Amino acid sequence: MSGVIVIGAGQAAASFAAKFRGFDAETELTIIGEEPAIPYQRPPLSKKYATGEMALEQLYLRPQKWYDDQNITLRTDTKVTSVDRANKTVTLADGAQLPYSKLMFATGSEVRKLPPAVTHDLSGIFYVRTLADADAFGETLAQGKRVLIVGGGYIGLEAAAVCAQKGMQVTLVEASERILQRVACKETSDWFRNLHSSEGVEIKEGIGLSHFEGENGQVTKAVLADGSDIEVDVAVIGIGILPRVELAEACGLNVDNGIVVDASARTSDPDIFAAGDCAVAVYEDQPTRLESVPNAIDQANIAAENAATGGDKPYLAKPWFWSDQFDVKLQIAGLNRGYDAVVVRPGDTDRSASHFYYKDGQLKAIDAMNAPRVYMVGKRIIEAGKTITPEQAADPDVDLKSLM
Repeated sequence: MSGVIVIGAGQAAASFAAKFRGFDAETELTIIGEEPAIPYQRPPLSKKYATGEMALEQLYLRPQKWYDDQNITLRTDTKVTSVDRANKTVTLADGAQLPYSKLMFATGSEVRKLPPAVTHDLSGIFYVRTLADADAFGETLAQGKRVLIVGGGYIGLEAAAVCAQKGMQVTLVEASERILQRVACKETSDWFRNLHSSEGVEIKEGIGLSHFEGENGQVTKAVLADGSDIEVDVAVIGIGILPRVELAEACGLNVDNGIVVDASARTSDPDIFAAGDCAVAVYEDQPTRLESVPNAIDQANIAAENAATGGDKPYLAKPWFWSDQFDVKLQIAGLNRGYDAVVVRPGDTDRSASHFYYKDGQLKAIDAMNAPRVYMVGKRIIEAGKTITPEQAADPDVDLKSLM
């Protein structure tokens, strides 16, 4: 008898399973994941988990008993090699074939890797994306060690903060003109550059990595694009992620920088859904792939409801993100695409501020650093399609809540 199969075992998969069971307690439901672990949180991997502040059990989204009680089959350490849409089956690495009535892609994303010509397959170079990555990375965190962070996005900055807090000598290199160039305004880049510099992190912008060198298979040196070099004991690579779309593409689904889905989270095959980092949908009239935990949860919930009921309930994305660096919590609401103005609102302390993004006078997004009240009000205003004037946003004496 065919049931519902979820390919992938991360946040989107766990959310889909829980929501689906809320609508359908009987249909066979199977989650297939390549990693040995049951579904777990990824954001804490390079932070609290790697540093030992969070136990493995705390990472799990739900305990094994929950899946057992909900009659959900978890097939971990298992790879799906192909999907046959015509016969509605998935084939596993061991040759087994499983039939499905509905299929869910929750394959997520993978790290963008440097080529072997750059890394030379040396030890001591880390990508922190999986539990195994975090375990290996955590073992290297030691006071006085020299670490190079490659990439000045949020992944790289978070890793830099963790290493600095462990007393390591941290250098971060970013090939673009400034850190956070792809995702944030200059004001936010400047704010976080100052934060990291105050904590002892050396940031080199506008200069890329040429290659690593080593001795006895262990990395010892990073050579930069300008010919200069840095002696290192450890390197962390954080240069972005890529959607995992190989299976979807191979079975003929529409793929374009992600598995293309409609508002109901359906792919080009009405019996196949996708959600999370691997999925691309239209947001504000543009194909958009939202790389965030909230999106993975909310989009997977819509997919589950439609898979269980046969409905077409639309997913109305409300983008929000966060990043933790040192004692600063950055909270982001909205998408800053196409902004033409940025307004700075001073915070209560020198470790607090908010940056408001405008397009044609309309508030589009907010970066709030240690400013939770400003963030919450701004998020509600953006989600309601309302706005506040730049003058109101800039004045810390204006009670934003009164403007809602």
